[in-house]
Amino acid sequence: MKTIPELQLGFRDAESYKVKENKNLLNDIFLRTFSLDQLLDNNKYFLIGEKGTGKTAFAVYLANNNYKKNNSSIKYIRETEYKKFVELKKNKHLTLSDYTNIWKVIISLLISEFITERELDKVLIKRFSKFNALKKSIDEFYLNAFSPEIISAINFAEESSLSAGIINKHFSMNGLEKEKIEFSEARFQINLLYIQKRFEEALSSLSLNESYTLFIDGIDIRPYEIDYNDYLDCIKGLANAIWSLNVDFFGNIKGSKGRIKVVLLIRPDIFDTLGLQNQNSKVKDNSVILDWRTTYQSHRNSDIFLLTDKLLSAPRCFEWVSRLAKYYGRDKMYSFSLHADLKVATVMRRHL
Repeated sequence: MKTIPELQLGFRDAESYKVKENKNLLNDIFLRTFSLDQLLDNNKYFLIGEKGTGKTAFAVYLANNNYKKNNSSIKYIRETEYKKFVELKKNKHLTLSDYTNIWKVIISLLISEFITERELDKVLIKRFSKFNALKKSIDEFYLNAFSPEIISAINFAEESSLSAGIINKHFSMNGLEKEKIEFSEARFQINLLYIQKRFEEALSSLSLNESYTLFIDGIDIRPYEIDYNDYLDCIKGLANAIWSLNVDFFGNIKGSKGRIKVVLLIRPDIFDTLGLQNQNSKVKDNSVILDWRTTYQSHRNSDIFLLTDKLLSAPRCFEWVSRLAKYYGRDKMYSFSLHADLKVATVMRRHL
């Protein structure tokens, strides 16, 4: 019987499985549960689970694989992004609606670049004049060096008069804009609305062959230097932007086989602080909840049993077992005998 030190448990942080040489390990041990297919539902916008339940692992697995013709990408909010929003709040006197509009532009920009990278080569882009004009605008703003991360995308919204002016220029050059418009930083909110409108026109003009999902992760932990109210304003604006884009825009795009949506990874206690309208309905109808708990009587048919079996049968092992055991407790998770020579009960006793 193997002891814990003899098991190759892999990485504690599922973000490590985005690295090319580690992707096969996650594919070997990942359990495709019903929750995975739920995430592909066009009406699911929130992935809710306590810390350690595998939210990031689900998103990374979908980002690493074209699962059922769904392309996925995962972006992380880090301390730098929060600081940038705090700076914007001070300089531009942001309200909650401003946060939402900024996040809409950021998300639309990231999705546009993701689609360009995955599906549209230079020849195909020319078929869609609005998207072509938008792509040229992005390239000019970033001098053909856009890094598809949140911190880079914030600049597009922050310098709204410049980005709006560039978009207006390229749309006019393609005959898509009737007149040249002058933009001013003093009209920050109006600039954002103009930019978002052009993004929506460009994205809705596409005929996608496959679906695209953008996962937003990293909001579960508030950086030490970020004030709680500033943190809350940022994530509330993000949640409102995700809801609005999914319901009011992405869900209403017609004439395309593929669908677009955004999913927020979030802990249940943080979800409760968002103040979304009809929040209970959003949990039931628009969320996937990760919950691995089971009882002794039904453990052999549970996902945690299947996961553990797959985990310990793989050439290398993943470290979910110990993390889940520590979270859910000994009374809910024990006596997982898998093989004659390797019993999960032994693993649980040694690790608890």
